[in-house]
Amino acid sequence: MYLLRHAQSEFNVIYGKTRKDPGIRDPKLTPLGKNQALNAAKSLEKLGLRKILSSPYRRALETATIVARHLDLKITAWPILGEHAVFKCDVGSPKSRLCADFPHVNFLELVTENWWPDREENTLSLNHRCKEFRRHAGDYDVNTIVVTHWGFIRCLTNIRAKNCGILHFNTTSQHPGGGTVVSNCNSC
Repeated sequence: MYLLRHAQSEFNVIYGKTRKDPGIRDPKLTPLGKNQALNAAKSLEKLGLRKILSSPYRRALETATIVARHLDLKITAWPILGEHAVFKCDVGSPKSRLCADFPHVNFLELVTENWWPDREENTLSLNHRCKEFRRHAGDYDVNTIVVTHWGFIRCLTNIRAKNCGILHFNTTSQHPGGGTVVSNCNSC
């Protein structure tokens, strides 16, 4: 299984410069982010990937869509893959809006209308989500790419991935751990 951090978002640009929350809800990818996602897709070509699991946040779905189109894969959205909810960007978009904007994505029943956390998520809750994902990760083909976020990847593997960073993930490793860096794009 592989983990892919989403590409550069509008939030990443402003936060990277100011280290302050710019207050952007569920931000989109930047033009650079779209290029990062395409470059990540090209670097994933030879891995024999068969499926994409994605966080339902827009920045992850946009990244997954670019990769899916390039590799001819199907996308399934799963809320467990969401970011560590701390900033305004971690308030998602309603399922009905996402279904309209991303009709090619399979939004599981687990994706409710307001699927994101309703308050700031503590580290214990994030850690619980990562352990839950780890328990279910073995149910997926080793040729699955998981498009997720910095905080989720860090909690799951203890690695700080850059935008469009790719990690090989051993689903049977001890928590946290099991991640090996395959490639990292330039930081935003």
